[in-house]
Amino acid sequence: MMQDRNRGTARMVCGALTAVLLLAGCAEEETFLPGKREPVRSVLQDPALAAPLEGEEETVNTSRPIALGAAANNVSWTHSIGTPQYRTTHPALRATLQPVWSVDIGAGDSRKQRITADPVVSGGRIFTLDADARVTATSTGGQVMWTRDLTPVTDRSGQGTGGGLAVEGETLYVSIGYGVLAALDVSTGGERWTQKLDASGSGTPTIYGDLVYVTSGDDTGWALDKSNGRIEWQVGGSTSMNNVLGAPAPAVTDKFVIFAYGTGEVQGVFRRGGLPRWDASVVGKRAGRALSAVSDVTSAPVVSGGTVFVGNHSGRLAALNVESGQRLWTARDGAIGPVWPIGDSVFAITDLNELVRLDAADGRRIWGIPLPNFVKEKPRRQSEVVAHHGPVVAGGRVIIASNDGLLRSFDPTNGALTGTVEIPGGATSAPVVAGGSLYVVSTKGQLHAYR
Repeated sequence: MMQDRNRGTARMVCGALTAVLLLAGCAEEETFLPGKREPVRSVLQDPALAAPLEGEEETVNTSRPIALGAAANNVSWTHSIGTPQYRTTHPALRATLQPVWSVDIGAGDSRKQRITADPVVSGGRIFTLDADARVTATSTGGQVMWTRDLTPVTDRSGQGTGGGLAVEGETLYVSIGYGVLAALDVSTGGERWTQKLDASGSGTPTIYGDLVYVTSGDDTGWALDKSNGRIEWQVGGSTSMNNVLGAPAPAVTDKFVIFAYGTGEVQGVFRRGGLPRWDASVVGKRAGRALSAVSDVTSAPVVSGGTVFVGNHSGRLAALNVESGQRLWTARDGAIGPVWPIGDSVFAITDLNELVRLDAADGRRIWGIPLPNFVKEKPRRQSEVVAHHGPVVAGGRVIIASNDGLLRSFDPTNGALTGTVEIPGGATSAPVVAGGSLYVVSTKGQLHAYR
C-alpha cells in the first residue's frame, strides 16, 4: 500500500517537471533594452531630471549680468526682509569672511524643539531667541549683555518652541510658541507688556507706524498697539493641520499689510482698519512627493515695487500685484524661505534644495544650482535632508547658511560657488548682515559672527 502511494507521488512530480520544461521551451527569449539605467526615484531626488510640464520649455542655465547697485553699509537689521522699509537690498560685506567670535545664546535644536527666529540687530546689539523662549542680547563685540526667559509662569520649560523677533527704537518685540507676544526694553530686557494670542505665537512680528502685526496659529492675523499691546483688529484664514513651524512675517506697505497662512492663502488687508482688500492663494503639488501635502506658505511675502513675491512648501512661487492680488506669474518652484529680489531677478532656495535665480518680470529660470540634499545618500536611508537658510545678497554675492556646517557664497550672474566658511554645528537661522558683519545662529544654540 505504501509503495503504491510512493509511485503515485513520483508520477505527480514527474508530470509537474515535464509541464515546466514544456512551458520553458515555449517562453520567448528575454530582451534587454539598450541604454543607461536610472534609479526610479531619481526624478524626485535630482531637480535636473524633473521633466517640464506640458507646454513648458525645458530650462538651461545661463549666465546673465545683474545690476546689484552700490553696496550699503547698513548699521542695523531690524525685521524680516519682506517689508521694503526694513530691507537693505545690497548690504556691504568683505569678499572673504573670517569667523570673529561665537557665544552661547541658550537651548539649541533638539527632537522636540527648534530655533525659528533669525537674529535682529540694532543699537550695537544682536538679539536672539533660543529653542526654549530665552531671549539674549549680545554686543557686536561678542559679550552677552542680558538674557530673559519668557516661559509663562503657568507653563513649564520645553512645552513650547519657536517664535520670531523684530526691533524698533528702544523696544524688542518677541513672539514665542507659548502663544504670547512680548515687548521688552532693549537695554535691560525688562518687560513693557505681553499679549496672549490664543494660539501658537511662532510667527515673526512686523512693526509699522503705531502698530505691530503678527500671525498666530498659521490662520489668524493680528494688529496690536505697539505701545501697550492692546488689540486693534484681527483677520482670519482657513485652518490647516499640515504646517511648518514658524508662521510667515507679514509684509507691510503704507496702505496694506499682507498675511500668509498655512493653507496657502495670501490676504491683503488695509493696514489701518484691517478691512480685507483681496485674497489670493499659492497652491500646487509635486507628484510623488509626500512633502507636497504640506500647503503652508514657507516663503513669507516680500514686497518689491508693486509686486509681492510669496511661495509655498510644495512647488509653487508666485508674483502678485500688491494693489489687487492679481497673479502676475507662477513658477514651478516652491521656496522654503523669503526670496531676495534685486535688480531684474529674484533669488530663492526651492523646495527641491536648489538655489535659483528667476527673472522678476515673468518668473522664468535663469539658472539653478543643486544644493546638498539628503544627509545620507543610500536610498533606504534618505529620510533627512540638509536644511538651507537664506538667501541673502551681500558684498556682491548670494549667501546661504546650511545645517551641514557651511556658509556658502555664489556668483549671482551664473550661480558658481565662490567660497565656503565653516559654521560649527551647522546653521539653524538665515544669515543677517549689519555693520559689515554677518551673524548666524547654529543648531547648538550659538551665535556666530563673521567679518
